Amino acid sequence: MEAAPFEFFKKILDTPSPSGFERPVQEIVRSYLSDTADRISTDLHGNVIAVKNPDARLRLMLAGHADQIGMLVQFIDAEGFLYAQTIGGWDAQVLIGQPMTVWTATGPVAGIIARKPIHLLTDEERKQVPKVKDLWIDIGAKDKEDAAKIVRVGDPITLQLGLRPMRNDCASATAMDDKSGLWVVVEAFRRAAARKLDCALYCVSTVQEEIGLRGAQTSSFGIDPQVGIAVDVTHATDCPTIDKKQEGDVRLGGGPVIYRGPNMNPRVVDRLVDVAEKAGIAYQVAASGRATGTDANAMQINRAGMATGLVSIPNRYMHSPVEMISLVDIDASANLLAGFAASLKAGDDFTP
Repeated sequence: MEAAPFEFFKKILDTPSPSGFERPVQEIVRSYLSDTADRISTDLHGNVIAVKNPDARLRLMLAGHADQIGMLVQFIDAEGFLYAQTIGGWDAQVLIGQPMTVWTATGPVAGIIARKPIHLLTDEERKQVPKVKDLWIDIGAKDKEDAAKIVRVGDPITLQLGLRPMRNDCASATAMDDKSGLWVVVEAFRRAAARKLDCALYCVSTVQEEIGLRGAQTSSFGIDPQVGIAVDVTHATDCPTIDKKQEGDVRLGGGPVIYRGPNMNPRVVDRLVDVAEKAGIAYQVAASGRATGTDANAMQINRAGMATGLVSIPNRYMHSPVEMISLVDIDASANLLAGFAASLKAGDDFTP
């Protein structure tokens, strides 16, 4: 991977963006695309929309969501400990023992989530699965007054951010869901913009996917594209305890995952496969028999309908502090989407 795209990837992973608080990452996206896009706008919802060749009749939308799961300060107790709501889906067990960051108006505040030491747990307590409501965040405050000097109810919280390089071109970080997908659509836009395009290419950094695909719904309505591809993560099944017979065979380093099923337009799927095979891009195929929990869901049923595809990045340990992806997979995914955009012609018909 070239230096500039890799630095962009590290930067968005270093930057907080819990659902509803995506502005810091969106500023980075706008800056990074400023030399490539013909026009960049931000809608009232917070979606960042970059377009190339806007006057073309056929409109293609590439969507990757900027938001990540997080928490929200709910209460400060008399001793200065913070209690929080969740933003998005969490497994409480992965939070225990984690360094956290509270993003306040005056800057980041370090915190930790812990519990009683094992020495002090009763036999019954050791058997219990913790619940989020029973966890607290310790910022080292003396008391409520001390904590309230810097923390307010409603301040967003994330796990400790940052990319960790791993062996064999893998990388681990919290928020690979979906900053890896966001990186793919942004980089695909940059690569496609360097080619001859016969479509209006829209790259959308969507907001609030983790709480109901909300940004994809509003941005799709505003753009009204005929064709769209969402890029998100999917469960890599090449690790212990996951049943491939139930979840499919999806491997890190195996290439982008092209989904088939009722949420995906079959002609879009066929075009993605054709582009991959002609370009020699390794790819994987997965299936979903229902509307997916991705932006592709909202995009497909926008207005009178959108011919929609879903390209996914294999991701181990989703919604955890140690999500892991392959840099090879995201690079190949960007090439696939750039090739798809370049393949479109004004008269293409994606009617099933």
